[in-house]
Amino acid sequence: MIRAFAFSLPIAAALVAVQVAGTELAGAQVATPAAAMPTLKRAVTVSGDIVRIGDLIDNAGAVADAAIFRSPDIGTTGSVTLQQVLDALQPHHIYLINAGSISAVEVTRAGRAIDFSDIEARIARAFAGHHGLGEAKNLSVTLDVAPRPAMVEASVNSDLVLTSAALNPLSGRFEIAFEVPGSAVIRRPLRFTGSIIETVEVAVTIRALAPGAIVKDSDLAIERRPKAQIGAEAIGTAHEAVGLAVRAAVRAGQPLRRADLTKPQLVHRDDSVTLVYEVPGILLTTRGKALESGAEGDLINVLNVQSKRTIQGTVSGPNRVTLMVATAAISSPATQAALPRPVASR
Repeated sequence: MIRAFAFSLPIAAALVAVQVAGTELAGAQVATPAAAMPTLKRAVTVSGDIVRIGDLIDNAGAVADAAIFRSPDIGTTGSVTLQQVLDALQPHHIYLINAGSISAVEVTRAGRAIDFSDIEARIARAFAGHHGLGEAKNLSVTLDVAPRPAMVEASVNSDLVLTSAALNPLSGRFEIAFEVPGSAVIRRPLRFTGSIIETVEVAVTIRALAPGAIVKDSDLAIERRPKAQIGAEAIGTAHEAVGLAVRAAVRAGQPLRRADLTKPQLVHRDDSVTLVYEVPGILLTTRGKALESGAEGDLINVLNVQSKRTIQGTVSGPNRVTLMVATAAISSPATQAALPRPVASR
C-alpha cells in the first residue's frame, strides 16, 4: 500500500477544479498551455523507498523532486487514488493537472528476487572437501525449512556471499549463513539449517533374482544411496554386474555388492560334457561326465566316458571342458588312455 508523507507545510487553498486544460479556478477561467500542463501518469515504477512528484506527474517543474508518498514494499505494487494525489500536491502549489480518465495510479517498486532454487547446490559446494566429505556432486542436502524467494533492491546485483558454515560430521547436521552485499533490505545474514550426507551411485535390482540367475541389464537401475550404508564393495555400474550370476537370492531394490555375484557356472556336476584336446594341427574330442561344477576358467575333474579315467580340465564354454595335458607326457600309456580319441585332424 502507498503511504502518504506527513507534511508540516500549510495546506494551500482548496483545489476547485482539476483534470483538463481550461478548468475554472475560483470562478475564473485558467488558461494553461497544453504542452506545459502537469499530466498524471497511469502507472509508474520507482526504485527507492519514496515516491516523488516527478514520478507521478509529467511536467512537474521545480517541485518534481519533492517527496509525497512512501513506496510499496520492494517487488510489490500499490495504488494511490486521484484524490490522494491532488491532496499531496496542494502544499506544493500545484492546483491544476491533466488527469484524463485516470482515477488511480499504480505504483510498483522495482526489486530483484533472489532465487533459492539452487541453495542446496550452494551449500553442497561450501562443504565439499571438508569434514571428510567428497565432491559437491555426491552430496545430498536436506533443509529444515524450504526458503522462500527474497526481494532486494533492483540496484543490488551482487550474489550471495558465504559468511559462516558449521557441520557436525557425526550427525551430518549443519548451519550456514549467506549475506547480500549492498542491500539495505536484507541487513542480517540469511541462515539455513539442515543435514548433509554423501551419496554414491550403486546398481540396484529392480526385481527379485533367484540364486544362480544371470544378471541382465534390464534387471538393474542406477540409484544414489548414502555412502555410509553402502560400503566399498558396492557395484557402481551395470557393466560390472551384467553377465554374472547371483550367489544367493536378491530382493528387489537391493544394492549389489561384488560378494553377491560370481561367474556363472557353465558346467554342472553330473552334466554330460564335451572333452576337448587341442594342439597345433590336432583337435581331439570325446564325451565326458562332469564330476564338479565350474564357471569359465575353473579347473574341474571330469570322467572320460570311453576310458573310464578321471582327468582334469578347464571349463571353456557351456558343457565344454578343455583338457590340461602336458605335451611331454603325451607319450605315456596312462596319458594316451586318458586322451580322447581323434575325431579330426588339421
